[in-house]
Amino acid sequence: MVIALAQLMVVLDATIVNIALPSAQQDLGMSDANRQWVITAYTLAFGGLLLLGGRIADLVGRKRTFMIGLVGFAAASALGGAATGSGMLFAARALQGVFAAVLAPSALSLLTTTFTDPKERGKAFGIYGALAGSGSAIGFIVGGLLTEYLNWRWCLFVNVPIAVIAFFGALVLLHDRPGHAGARLDVPGVLLGCGGLVAIVYGFSEAQPRGWSDPLVMTLLFGGVVLLAIFVWWQSRAPMPLLPLHIVKDRNRAGCFLTMGLAVIGMFGLFLFMTYYLQVVLAYSPVRTGLAFLPMTAAIIVGSTQISARLMNRVAPRMLMVPGMILAASGMVILTQMTVDSSYTTEILPALLLMGLGMGLTFMPVFSTATAGVAPQDSGVTSATVNTSQQVGGSIGTALLNTIATTSSTAYITAHLTNPAQKALVVKEGVVHGYTVAIWWAAGIMLLAGLIAGLMVTAKPPKQGAPAPAPVPESVA
Repeated sequence: MVIALAQLMVVLDATIVNIALPSAQQDLGMSDANRQWVITAYTLAFGGLLLLGGRIADLVGRKRTFMIGLVGFAAASALGGAATGSGMLFAARALQGVFAAVLAPSALSLLTTTFTDPKERGKAFGIYGALAGSGSAIGFIVGGLLTEYLNWRWCLFVNVPIAVIAFFGALVLLHDRPGHAGARLDVPGVLLGCGGLVAIVYGFSEAQPRGWSDPLVMTLLFGGVVLLAIFVWWQSRAPMPLLPLHIVKDRNRAGCFLTMGLAVIGMFGLFLFMTYYLQVVLAYSPVRTGLAFLPMTAAIIVGSTQISARLMNRVAPRMLMVPGMILAASGMVILTQMTVDSSYTTEILPALLLMGLGMGLTFMPVFSTATAGVAPQDSGVTSATVNTSQQVGGSIGTALLNTIATTSSTAYITAHLTNPAQKALVVKEGVVHGYTVAIWWAAGIMLLAGLIAGLMVTAKPPKQGAPAPAPVPESVA
């Protein structure tokens, strides 16, 4: 629970400020052009520095890194909550991202090295997967409640008590071997890998307001791909690589990384569209919007802790991941039928429940399988790679699906706006049409994730009473 609490805080902060953003913008006098940096500063630092954070956890020690991450994240949150200007808030959000990049990999690697018995591992990863999968949805709920009944600053201040509880819990309950003092950090790998990830995440975030053909967007995306290509070349030659290539060459891990990235593309697209649909089209309040996601959160928790965790030791991981993606895609397909006056109870709720159940079935075996059998000295960077696929997938999903939705909406409005007196209705219908077209794409991406999981993830269920797969010695790897 200590480890899962820290992970919840990190994932929750990717969305908790979304609902609070209009209030923060008005309070601090942010321009429309700059307000996106409240979100982008966090995702850039978090997604770009994850590999570095994972390797630091391996070198310094996971428990120590975990506790440093908690203290830093709490301090950055307090700074953001007390912000007197937009620049101060942007800097605090970037600092949150830096410490989240240290905290998330050390949390998952601690889980990996602590729970080795299959039954315990199933329970632990069930709880972790539930909170990691539902954290974004919980962010909307908590953000709506805090913004409406307190103020936007509490969306940041709320992290301080959570971090304090997790810190003292870690001090008492967590145990870990010291880091590898003789190992050194791969500085060229850090510059190439983190630089490439920052460029790609930033490029996708800028694709929304600027458009895909904008020179800056194209330069960032192309430059990021080039840097990552050079990074892979360097990792095959570096004496102590930042990301040992045997980690990503393993078929099961590669399948898990791809499945995670593709699943999150669809999930983040859903959060984006449903937030706007509920607030703008159905005129829900921030709190009501947040609460509308509650059944999905409950379904993720049930799918992860009550189904995946119980079946993980009996069936192969892909027997959970493939049905999970099919269920999630089915929920998406139901949402493609929504209109400007859809009923939440009969049309939206069933789709959210299917989505949540599918995500709960998928996330837990992805986390567990991707980190199984990893050498202790590589557990941090392996955990970071899982988190990186999640962050990059979220950035791609938000930018790509938003572009599809905007383009489809514009085309619909242009084709149907024949009577100026009906402009408001046609615009609203056009917006919903754009959402449904993008959700069709998201459903297809989730089915692709299920196909990849079915073809690539060939791991077998652990034998009852046997320990988790033994870590591969570095010399053999």
